[in-house]
Amino acid sequence: MAVKLRLARGGSKKRPFYSIVAADERMPRDGRYIEKLGTYNPMLPKDGERVVLDKERAEHWLKHGAKPTDRVARFLDAEGLMKREARNNPQKAQPGKKAQERVAEAKAKEEEAAAAAAAAEEEAKAAAEAPAEEAPVEEAAAEAPAGETAAEAPAEEAPAEEKAE
Repeated sequence: MAVKLRLARGGSKKRPFYSIVAADERMPRDGRYIEKLGTYNPMLPKDGERVVLDKERAEHWLKHGAKPTDRVARFLDAEGLMKREARNNPQKAQPGKKAQERVAEAKAKEEEAAAAAAAAEEEAKAAAEAPAEEAPVEEAAAEAPAGETAAEAPAEEAPAEEKAE
């Protein structure tokens, strides 16, 4: 027979009161138990007498192989009867899969915006530091044959290309 040290709920609706019991693990939570070891009243303040426990009987059951539940193990650890190992669940605080995807998308968009802003800033710096260049209209006029304006040169070249075809 496997024995558990666990809580059996009593009390009225929304007013919990628990008995700390040694029970066969196959029995229902509030059902038959072997021995009552103490009480736990979560309605009392933490610095008060929330837990009342018969240490000798709890130690007896632990020596005979009884396994405490997590909450009872906390009480036994506080009394110094056993050492409870700290639990660690690093997955508990992580958001769900969809939320992680949304965060990743937002981060990617933010990085793209930061990169674009940095590129625009570099362009502005380069433009400010570079010497003043000639305007594009002046360049086109310089490339055109002598005596023609920049507006006339492309218009005359286009019909010549069409005749060649």
